[in-house]
Amino acid sequence: MGSLKSEQHVNFAAPRPFVNRLKSDLKETFYPDDPFRQFRDDRPTHQLRKAVQYFIPILEWLPKYNFNMFKYDLLAGITITSLAIPQGISYAKLGSLPPIIGLYSSFVPPLVYAVFGSSKHLAVGTVAACSLLIAEIIGEVASPEEDPTLYLHLVLTATLITGVMQTALGLLRLGILVDFLSHSTIIGFMGGTAVIICLQQLKGIFGLTHFTSKTDVYSVLHAVFSLRSEWRWQSAVTGVVFLIFLQFTRYLRDRNPKLFWVSAMAPMVTVIVGCLVAYLVHGSQHGILTVGRLNKGINPPSIHSLNFDPKYLPAVVQAGAITGLVALAEGIAIGRSFAIMKNEQVDGNKEMVAFGLMNIVGSFTSCYLTTGPFSKTAVNFNAGCRTAMSNVVMAVFMALTLLFLAPLFSYTPLVALSAIIMSAMFGLIKYEEIYHLFKVDKFDFCICMAAFLGVALLSMDVGLMLSVGLALLRALLYMARPATCKLGKIPDTDLYRDVEQYPNAMRVPGVIVLQLGSPIYYANSNYIRERILRWVRDEHAKYDSVDGTVHHVLLELSGVTSIDMTGIETLVEIRRLLQANGVKMGIVNPRIVVMEKMIASEFTNTIGKENIYLSVDDGVERCRDLAYNPQKTNPSDDNVELSAVELRV
Repeated sequence: MGSLKSEQHVNFAAPRPFVNRLKSDLKETFYPDDPFRQFRDDRPTHQLRKAVQYFIPILEWLPKYNFNMFKYDLLAGITITSLAIPQGISYAKLGSLPPIIGLYSSFVPPLVYAVFGSSKHLAVGTVAACSLLIAEIIGEVASPEEDPTLYLHLVLTATLITGVMQTALGLLRLGILVDFLSHSTIIGFMGGTAVIICLQQLKGIFGLTHFTSKTDVYSVLHAVFSLRSEWRWQSAVTGVVFLIFLQFTRYLRDRNPKLFWVSAMAPMVTVIVGCLVAYLVHGSQHGILTVGRLNKGINPPSIHSLNFDPKYLPAVVQAGAITGLVALAEGIAIGRSFAIMKNEQVDGNKEMVAFGLMNIVGSFTSCYLTTGPFSKTAVNFNAGCRTAMSNVVMAVFMALTLLFLAPLFSYTPLVALSAIIMSAMFGLIKYEEIYHLFKVDKFDFCICMAAFLGVALLSMDVGLMLSVGLALLRALLYMARPATCKLGKIPDTDLYRDVEQYPNAMRVPGVIVLQLGSPIYYANSNYIRERILRWVRDEHAKYDSVDGTVHHVLLELSGVTSIDMTGIETLVEIRRLLQANGVKMGIVNPRIVVMEKMIASEFTNTIGKENIYLSVDDGVERCRDLAYNPQKTNPSDDNVELSAVELRV
């Protein structure tokens, strides 16, 4: 079933040396973006300079920095500082931490990111989801009310674990692990988290002094309604007014994007107005609780506070690992989304290193987990930032706040912080995207809802694991049940396409062309064998005549990226089963990796090199020739002793 034409075109070169193949595989796995291309064909001194700039991006853009760029970064930095102060206090309270820790976390980490980060637009800060996740996991082994010092030390230790893990993932080029948090998972997780965070803020809205430490919807609602005796109408009215104001500013921003600064300044205005009201009317006497004392001064060192007691270490590692992955997925996705708007690229692995280093340094300087929050980054982008210098500006103004203004925020009402958090969370529930998933891909919708409902009804880590597990199950199903299709010839062309997608594609009498679209290996080899044999049986049944009988099966392998020994043995077995029924098998266009395996395993000798074709058209043309001039194509065909019954097994 071969031809000189095919033999002249199909490349049967000897397999590449193992070392070369290994280098190629490692490069595609760990360096798909080819980061070292800039070092080629350059002098050693230039290569060293570029290498330093690659690992420390500030050295690349700082020499080109000018005053015109600084004007934009200064405006952006001041704007995000106004958002960082209320968010820092709010998210620290959400994580059951002292409010001052939230302010500390907007001082040191932004400086570290400005040095090592590759995104021009990312604004560093704390995030609600990770704050609540930390509180949920660490709160199981240490109570923030009964032993706040131990709780804080464990949170700082979890931040160190997060930083070490993120740095290691970046240096080892293991960003592929973050890819397992799919877009659907992140949407569902953030939406479910937003729901439970909003419900938890009812404590602040109603001025409750007691509350549940659990995060699921049932427990939170039960706590709210069982503590009706603690409800304070003054606090509730204040909270509703603040919430309406914040939502109105978001409405203005959505109607006119140029008014982004109104929405960005609104949380700060809420805090200032809340402080004035609480101070002037003695809010604590009317059921309006405040943040409490905030001391002046920048971040104190906390390396001595790290706690590696084996009794708490499992919970600390769990909190650090889970929040680290969530923070990476969120921060990198946000950085890339804003870079795309400017036709720029963000190196995910360098971002991992930057996030890791800022969390390591942060854990040594009284900061808890930070990443790139969407709201702050969006404000930074819309304010016209040009470089990461906007993070430096924010850090400088945050330092001034800590040194001189921190005590003024002691009067911040908790109800104001609850309103700020609820307003921010409303934007995290992506109703339109969830509906879009439902319309486009029902399985993606199920993955999203698994995260959403799991987080809302069970717990954050369980919901996340459920969604990731469902996504992995889907990936396994794709691998174990790969796509196959029958090809037909498009009229008046040499093209062969899926007959289901192109009903006008013509069948070639006596020849069935099957396209395989995935690697062939142990997990799917049995399915591939049974599917191919079923194609042949169906063809025989559909065309029960001499012209309809299948004499040749061509396997188009251009979509098969790799094959293992089980896959090779499966192809041998398929060939023997087909030969037992007088059906000959040919291979079309195997890729280099597949061809090397076939040559090394001597499969090419088993099937015959003359039965391997460069294109479907070559194979079909030769099959037609053989239909008119029958002849043996492989001496080993005479030795086939399998019965025709095996084709139907």
